[in-house]
Amino acid sequence: MGRSSLRQIDKLAYERLLGETAETMTTSKITVIGCGNMGRSLVGGLIADGRPASSLCAADPDAAQRQRMQSQFWIEVVADNDAALEGADVVIFAVKPQSMKAVVSAAAPRLRELRPLILSIAAGIRLHDIGRWLGADLSLVRAMPNTPALIRAGATALCAAANVSAAQRDEAEQIVRAVGSALWIDDENLLDVVTALSGSGPAYFFLLMETLEKAAAELGLPAEQARVLTLETALGAARMALAGDSDPAELRRQVTSKGGTTEAAMRVLERAGLARAFGDALRAASQRAAELARTYGAE
Repeated sequence: MGRSSLRQIDKLAYERLLGETAETMTTSKITVIGCGNMGRSLVGGLIADGRPASSLCAADPDAAQRQRMQSQFWIEVVADNDAALEGADVVIFAVKPQSMKAVVSAAAPRLRELRPLILSIAAGIRLHDIGRWLGADLSLVRAMPNTPALIRAGATALCAAANVSAAQRDEAEQIVRAVGSALWIDDENLLDVVTALSGSGPAYFFLLMETLEKAAAELGLPAEQARVLTLETALGAARMALAGDSDPAELRRQVTSKGGTTEAAMRVLERAGLARAFGDALRAASQRAAELARTYGAE
């Protein structure tokens, strides 16, 4: 039997399972507008969490993106946003910030009829501006995920409009927890800091890993060994910080023996102004996030 036949059997079995699941549980319909990386990661996380594929629908104008979503998760995927919105209880906008105004404005008449919970993961787009484009006081939640959500290891901050109910907040949190951890921010302005910290943050750690790996190789360690030791050290340090009661400063002190190798390294980093550089980097990223929000929300 060929691979295509096996895949067809697997798909039929999967669809039967979905049908049986749908009969035993009542689940709100979630529509995802945008089938890019983040849209696909949310759908994948929700299905892995046990949400039936029959309760999910996605839309994207790009045929290749639609095909990728449908072949990965076997959910309903359409080109027309209005068709995808039919009967939706939750609508997730997973589109680029520069496209958000046009997409929201076009969907606004249908959204005013349906009045679903609206979850936006478009970076920098303010709740006020989304509400203005919708032309109605709908239930809006902003979410700022980061790229590790692609492997269900994301960190997402959420901020809700005042009219969002406790049940809707729970639903929004449940959705983003499907791809990692979640926390609520009361002051929407602080999402610019979140963008600078966790949104851009993976790049900071990637740079640190890249730099350590290169430095170790220059000191003579084989490249592959330098990479493995760098990545495993980063992973282990993160796990220690998550698992224990001590904060990172205390963990650093525990590793830094007086007169030892770590202390020698720390002195070099302090003289280089590492702490100041990271502070300046976060301020620059936060300011840029605020500038982009003003640009995209100006119209």
